Amino acid sequence: MYKLLIADDELEIRNGLSHYFPWNEIGFEVVSQVSNGLEVIQYLSEHTVDVILSDIRMPIMSGIDMAKELYYQKSPIKIIFLSGYKEFEYAQAALNFGVKNYILKPTKYNELVNVFTMIKGELDQEKQSVSPMPFITDRTVNQTEETFESDKIIVKIKNYVWENFQDATLEGASQMVHMNPNYISKYFKDKTGENFSDFVVGVRMKKAAELIKEMNHKIYEISEAVGYSNSKNFTRTFRKYFGKSPREFMKGSI
Repeated sequence: MYKLLIADDELEIRNGLSHYFPWNEIGFEVVSQVSNGLEVIQYLSEHTVDVILSDIRMPIMSGIDMAKELYYQKSPIKIIFLSGYKEFEYAQAALNFGVKNYILKPTKYNELVNVFTMIKGELDQEKQSVSPMPFITDRTVNQTEETFESDKIIVKIKNYVWENFQDATLEGASQMVHMNPNYISKYFKDKTGENFSDFVVGVRMKKAAELIKEMNHKIYEISEAVGYSNSKNFTRTFRKYFGKSPREFMKGSI
């Protein structure tokens, strides 16, 4: 059985997909269900899965951001998106981040069967083509353990930022993983290729974009919500990140 993780912010949909579809008959086992992308990342820091079936629009961390995060981690997990008709182009764009397919809501039995039968075929092929295990030395084991530990640290740091994006700091992250702030700064850059401060800004801007799309917040309210007391600084940073001002972004979302 291949392990399947289901992510959707609507409890009814999660439960329906988990309990009322015969996953076992097509070779899958639902190992857990979560309500947003951040919970997916957190779950994967301690568990392994083969496939993720995820909604696109979720609070805290969207399906797109989750897919990007796993793509940059070079994760082999296969991702399938659930999307509405209005999100069709959005879902297509996600194919750039290794998303294997997308299923339109409301989900149809035959479509689920077809998509997951195809995914199972791919997983079976990959399993058969895995090369024989090389000779393992103590050094190999130690290197593997070190890589796993470093990945866990990066995941913890990123989780901290997503959960505290308004006031996330290098000091706060260092306390979370019990390391020196200066060391954490270099460590994060070495492991991700991105400065910690740039990652924080990226998370804040993504959260700001989500709030703008809701169309019921003023710019200064969004600025404060993502940790900027000065709306001019927020607007300048937003423009630098997205190439357009918050108001221009807002017009494009209408």
